Amino acid sequence: MSTEIFLVLSVALILDRVFGDPDWLWRRLPHPIVLFGAMIGWADGRFNRPPVGSDKRRLGGLVVILLLLLWSFACGWLLHWLLMPLGLAGIALEALVVAVFLAQKSLADHVGRVASGLRSHGLAGGRQAVSMIVGRDPETLDEPAVCRAAIESLAENFSDGVVAPAFWYALFGLPGLFAYKMLNTADSMIGHKNEKYLYFGWASARLDDLANLVPARFSVLLIAAGAAASVSRGAGRSAMDAALRDHGLHRSPNSGWPEAAMAGALGLQLAGPRIYSGSLVQEPMIHAAGRPVATAGDVDRGVAIFYAACGMLFGVTALAALLSL
Repeated sequence: MSTEIFLVLSVALILDRVFGDPDWLWRRLPHPIVLFGAMIGWADGRFNRPPVGSDKRRLGGLVVILLLLLWSFACGWLLHWLLMPLGLAGIALEALVVAVFLAQKSLADHVGRVASGLRSHGLAGGRQAVSMIVGRDPETLDEPAVCRAAIESLAENFSDGVVAPAFWYALFGLPGLFAYKMLNTADSMIGHKNEKYLYFGWASARLDDLANLVPARFSVLLIAAGAAASVSRGAGRSAMDAALRDHGLHRSPNSGWPEAAMAGALGLQLAGPRIYSGSLVQEPMIHAAGRPVATAGDVDRGVAIFYAACGMLFGVTALAALLSL
C-alpha cells in the first residue's frame, strides 16, 4: 500500500507541476474546492445564526466541521474503493485526482504574474495581480509591499497548498487528502477572528492549525534544501536560521515557519505592519537583518526557490516509493 501511495503521489506531483489547473477544464466543471466551499457556505448560512449564544455557536461550528470532515473522508474512501479494481488505470486516475488538489504550477503562475504586472503596468498592475492571492487591501501597498505580499503568499501556500496535501495523502490516501482540503477550505472561509466567525469558526481554525503543524515545519527543510540547490548553500543555511529564530514573530503558529525560511533564503525582510479589511495589523519584521526593500526580481527568485523546494518534495516522495518496494 505504501508503495502505491508514494507512486501515485510522485506521478501527481509531476502532473501538477506540468499542467497545473487547466482553465479550460474548470470553466466547464466545478472544481472540487468550489463544491467544498458551497457545502461550507450552506452550513454557515444555516447554523451560524447571530441570535445564538457564543457557546452554542462554538458547539455548532465544531459539529459542522466534524460532519464535513467525516463526509469528505468517506468520499475519499469511496472513490479509492472504486478505483482499486482498475489496476494501473486506477492508479493513473487516482494520480489525476491527487494532482487536482495540489497547487504547484497555479501558485507559481499567480505569484509570477505579480512580477510581470509590475514590469508591464507598474504599481497598478502589481496591485491587481497581488489582489488575486492575498487578503490585504492592495490599494494600501507600495511596490515593495506588493512584492513582499506575493512572496509571503508563495511561502505560506507552499506549506498548506502543496506540502500539507501531499503529507495527508501520504498518511491516509484519498480520505486524508479530501478531509484536509475540506478543513483548509473551511479555515479560509470561516476561521476568522471577527464577530461573525469568532465562535462558529473556532473549531475549524484550531483543527487547521493542528493539521498544518508537521507540514509547516517540513516545508522549512524543503525551502532550505531548495535554496541551497538553486541559490547557494549559504542561502539554505540562512533559510534554516531565520525559520528557527523568527517563526514565532508571525501571528499564525504555522505560517511563520515557511515565511521566515523564505525570508532567510532571499535575504529579505518579510511581514511587518499591513492593513486587512481596513484595520492596521501590527507585526514585527521577520528576518529584520535582511534587505528592507523587495523588488520584482525577489519575486522571481522566490518562485525559483519554490520550484526547487517542490522538486525536493518530489525527490523525497520518489525515494520513499523506491524504498518501500
